[in-house]
Amino acid sequence: MTAPTPTDRLPDPVSSPRPAEPAVPRRSLASRLVAYTAGGAVRVILVVLALLWLLPTIGLLASSFRDPRDIASTGWWTALMEPSQWTATNYASLLENDAFTGSLWTTVVITLPATALVVIFGALAAYAFAWLDFPGRDWWFLLVVALLVVPIQVALIPVARLFNTLGIFETTFGVVVFHAAFGLPFAIFLLRNFFMEIPRELLEAARLDGAGELRLFTRVVLPLGGPAIAALAIFQFLWVWNDMLVALIFADSGSPPVTVALQQEMRQFGANIDVLAPGAFLSMIIPLAIFFAFQRQFVSGLMAGAVK
Repeated sequence: MTAPTPTDRLPDPVSSPRPAEPAVPRRSLASRLVAYTAGGAVRVILVVLALLWLLPTIGLLASSFRDPRDIASTGWWTALMEPSQWTATNYASLLENDAFTGSLWTTVVITLPATALVVIFGALAAYAFAWLDFPGRDWWFLLVVALLVVPIQVALIPVARLFNTLGIFETTFGVVVFHAAFGLPFAIFLLRNFFMEIPRELLEAARLDGAGELRLFTRVVLPLGGPAIAALAIFQFLWVWNDMLVALIFADSGSPPVTVALQQEMRQFGANIDVLAPGAFLSMIIPLAIFFAFQRQFVSGLMAGAVK
């Protein structure tokens, strides 16, 4: 036999099969729509929709700076072309109204303690559920999660009876306790999940250095949990500030929060539009200012734990 030559060992370029080209996957309708929404035309449409969504707020702002006679005779958009209609008389009269300033102060007195209590006790309980071992820890946490689905409306009558027995019905303290109690389940759930993302090695190193649980909580966990705590505080502040149902039932009728005070003014809408417009805008602009002041911490808290 003769040994094969190098030419004999080469494959025949005609008869040898060619490697199959990778098939290009077909894009689904959903993926094509998502790609289309990234275009500039869609962004313009979204900007237009956002402006349309803001029209009621712009109208409220314009009406709050107009004279009641102008409000009754022409639409708010006329003030955009006639700057002479703009006046701060409504705000001056509103801030001189003791009833409104009292209701605004009542809202602050309710909102700040309700937010602080939820943040403090929620953080303590979340740390316990995340890093402390105690009997029935998982079952207690499941009970906290189950409380998230309990609607406020279900508890209004039982809690009203309990508060009446305790003598705190129609008091500011009762409203604060109600908001704190119903805000704690969400606070514990949110912060516990965030605290679980803290590396165990970091906590063990602090324990080896002699740090107790309280010092570990205040010096290690709280600084690392700042974004989540800020997000929780903003959530709770907005919920309590904009609440009207709980305030309408449990607050003192003599000094109601601003939401209830504005609702009472709605009974004479035509005669009190000069009070309603600036009052509603002030009650809206304060939580918006709080949100924009801490929006960076709010976004960081929402994204916390998404990337390890």
